[in-house]
Parts: sequence; C-alpha cells; structure tokens
Amino acid sequence: MSTYRYNRSGVYPPHCRHCGRGKVIRPRGLCWTCYYTPGVRDRYPTASKFGRHGIAGANVAEKPLPTPTMTMPGSPERAAVMAARAAAGEALFHPDDATAVTAIRVTDAERN
Repeated sequence: MSTYRYNRSGVYPPHCRHCGRGKVIRPRGLCWTCYYTPGVRDRYPTASKFGRHGIAGANVAEKPLPTPTMTMPGSPERAAVMAARAAAGEALFHPDDATAVTAIRVTDAERN
C-alpha cells in the first residue's frame, strides 16, 4: 500500500507507515504518536544518511573480542588468524594484538 494519496492538484503529504492515519512529521515516516509509542520506532529503519546502518546499528548483543594474537602484521600467520576471525564473525582486530611497535620492543629486549 502506498503511503501517498493523490488528488487533482498533486500529492497529499504522506501518511504514517505504521498506522496509516497520521501525518508524517517524525523521522522514519512515522506520525508523532507512533514515533513515541514504545517498540514501534524500532520496527522501521532510519532513512537518514546520518543514522546508524548495518549490524552496528542493530539492537543485538555484540560478540566478545577474540583472544589477542602475537603474530606480526603482514605475516602469513596473521592473515590466517584474520581469516579465522572473519569466518567466525568476530571482530578482526583486538586492542592487544601485536603491532610493528611491539615487534621493535621485542627485538630490542632480545638484544640486551
């Protein structure tokens, strides 16, 4: 069902996507009543280019971070770890993953 109603002079303002009666004056194509009714707003995604999109905007629990890896960036072992994380749907990066800076620190510590 189209939310637009036509007359001889043109198009009337669109009606609410949820109830179909109220005039759209809130984001997501909803009327004031439906927009502020608990649970209704979550059923309709935002159309704004500034709104959250994708999984990050969904109300789902995030998976825990993967265990940190000490493999060096750019190595085949690191690529294998990243591929395994991607296949499991985990975050690709962990804050404690080894970096080029940690590799330099390890090398300096081994020299002493």
